[in-house]
Amino acid sequence: MKQNKAHISDAKKKIVKELEGLMKKRTIMIASVKSLPGAQFQLIKKKLRKYAIVKVAKKSMIKHALEKAEHDLKMILEHITADYVLIFSDEDAFELSKILSENTSPAKAKIGQEATEDIKVEAGPTNLVPGPDISALTAIGLKPRVENGKLAIPESKVIVKKGEKINNKIASILSKLDITPFRIGIEPLVAVSDGKLYMNIRINTAEILIDLEEKFSHALAFAVSINYPSKETIPFILGKAGAQEKAISELIKSDKERQ
Repeated sequence: MKQNKAHISDAKKKIVKELEGLMKKRTIMIASVKSLPGAQFQLIKKKLRKYAIVKVAKKSMIKHALEKAEHDLKMILEHITADYVLIFSDEDAFELSKILSENTSPAKAKIGQEATEDIKVEAGPTNLVPGPDISALTAIGLKPRVENGKLAIPESKVIVKKGEKINNKIASILSKLDITPFRIGIEPLVAVSDGKLYMNIRINTAEILIDLEEKFSHALAFAVSINYPSKETIPFILGKAGAQEKAISELIKSDKERQ
């Protein structure tokens, strides 16, 4: 018995055809838009126009487009889950990820969210008045005191460590202190770029620079300690030599005075 093929409407055929053409781009990225408000999604999408094309399509349509693509891109299908978008670009995957990381916004903590880094409450004044908030702050390890009619935090304290989940008490206090420890945006999950599959391609330029500065500082200190000559180390080596020369001169002078 002959089976009837599923009917595909003209509108769906048009979407598949468009996706098929976009599959020829250098980079195809699957990104998460989970918890991203619609208005912010549209704003980011607008900012990305000169770099990429952002599309939302059903998995079945993407599958049809992939079957007609010039390259074997079926490997990306398994990574398509809920709350995702497809991004097509002629930029490489890492440059595209960098662009996405630069288009995020601060966000308040929600109950159940996992901290992506340590969350610290800095010492200083708050806008909270004495009352029930004293107990609430104390309950999460802070020790507020009253200053000029308002509550103040005497010592900075990490109240949530990286990897821990936000509970209702923490979420409430962070909201009252107007602390926004998260950033929301379009998060890259996986990408195919120049025929290669890339996982975990989240790039945070600010974090990378901080890490590089820290590594450079350690490397510089080590190079100076072994007197390795370079444009960066020479001023420090000369300074160290000058200090040592001064110390030796003082010792010689002191020795002569004793004689």
